[in-house]
Amino acid sequence: MKSCLLVDDSRVIRKVARQIFEALDFACEEAENGQMALEACQKAMPDVILLDWNMPVMDGMEFLRALRKMANGGESVVVFCTTENDMKHIQDAMANGANEYIMKPFDADIVRSKLIQLGIVEG
Repeated sequence: MKSCLLVDDSRVIRKVARQIFEALDFACEEAENGQMALEACQKAMPDVILLDWNMPVMDGMEFLRALRKMANGGESVVVFCTTENDMKHIQDAMANGANEYIMKPFDADIVRSKLIQLGIVEG
């Protein structure tokens, strides 16, 4: 079973994302900020990370930079999931190691189509 780390300071977003990923047969863990997410990755590197940008303690970009510096931090597929939709944010995310980008609000079809594009789930 593939694993997913859901990183968002919103409990509602994590709950919705968990339902979507569990329906796609992922085992899910949750983190409410980037620092908690880093700690989770140090214990077990997930296959996929759904990552919010704007969070307290450590934001998504800080987390992404720290993740990619970890010994096995390049293994996870990182999908930014945020309300930040200008091209500069998207370019910054991709330049810092994000694999894909989806906008809030999202639904199961959007998540599934991105995971198919990334080769994580079957079409």
